[in-house]
Amino acid sequence: MRAYEILRKTEAGGYASDLLRAAPLDPRDAGLASQIVFGVLRFRARLDFLMEHYAGSGRIRSQRLDPEVRTALQMGIFQLRYLERIPAHAAVADSVELVKRAGKRSAAGLVNAVLRKVDRDPVVWPNREVDLSCPEWLLERWERRYGTETAGRIGRAALVEPETFVRSTPAGPRIQDIGAQSIVPLLGLERGMSLLDLCAAPGNKTAQALEVGARIVACDVHFHRLRQMRGFLQLTPGVSLVVTDGTHNLPFRARFDRILVDAPCSGTGTLGRNPEIKWRLRQEDLRDLQCRQTALVAHALEALAPGGRLVYATCSLEPEENEEVVAAVLSRESRLTVKSTLHRVPGVHPGDGFFAAVLESEIPENG
Repeated sequence: MRAYEILRKTEAGGYASDLLRAAPLDPRDAGLASQIVFGVLRFRARLDFLMEHYAGSGRIRSQRLDPEVRTALQMGIFQLRYLERIPAHAAVADSVELVKRAGKRSAAGLVNAVLRKVDRDPVVWPNREVDLSCPEWLLERWERRYGTETAGRIGRAALVEPETFVRSTPAGPRIQDIGAQSIVPLLGLERGMSLLDLCAAPGNKTAQALEVGARIVACDVHFHRLRQMRGFLQLTPGVSLVVTDGTHNLPFRARFDRILVDAPCSGTGTLGRNPEIKWRLRQEDLRDLQCRQTALVAHALEALAPGGRLVYATCSLEPEENEEVVAAVLSRESRLTVKSTLHRVPGVHPGDGFFAAVLESEIPENG
């Protein structure tokens, strides 16, 4: 089953949404595979608890199972408890077959026995980490920052398939998260202005800026992602694509009226859309991301025209990547001021969570 292969590749470091898009599936199979893949990733802690619960008497520890067996059990339990369209006998048989094909034939009996006990009776979850299927360290961070109730709302929002938002454009409707749609207007673009979109791929914000009539240089470190943007944007002479190096050193000396730094980040505001993030992110990663983000903004500022505006944005909820980056930049750049900030939290506001800061450069007295 494709869903099983995608989950195994996600466990190895891939991203589920990319893997699903690349999988050769017809629309019907793609829909089911997506349900299973994202369902297992969203509810992973609950599914692990349930496999131990149904095994009974401490027979198994989910973390000690072979990864292939654990994934097959997670898939089976998810289908039996959360999906209506899969007959129980088929879910059990498919999971048993998966472990056999994975070379774990000795575990087939265990998988069959556990899955035959699965029902839809209410279960008392042992703690909020299992109930919200989210690492406790993340919940504790959100609790300290937003309070207990909001931390719970963030965790529950990550268990729900994200709502689809459609934005009307001159070229027709375009799917784009409602939170992401609010970033480009912060630039205050006017027709003819020059814009440097420093981390442009996949291109939704670039397309949004293009509608205003800006002259855009769109950069990314990944050539293949820029190439995908070419068809997506139906490029006009108003856009140039530029590949930058890993530090985003710019291969030109132009100055821009506006700069957008939609920075690579932890993505904790997008856990409903990218649930694998909550299982692979580590607290120590945040400081490393902060260093990269601060350096990224510093490089971008070298290209900002006097009197220009830079918008720094992330889809993170973490202060290390947001307010602390802005503070670090301001401590080094005396001519910058913060015009405004915008912060949205999933479960409280519609769409993904994000942070944005509008920074403006002073015009020198002699300029």
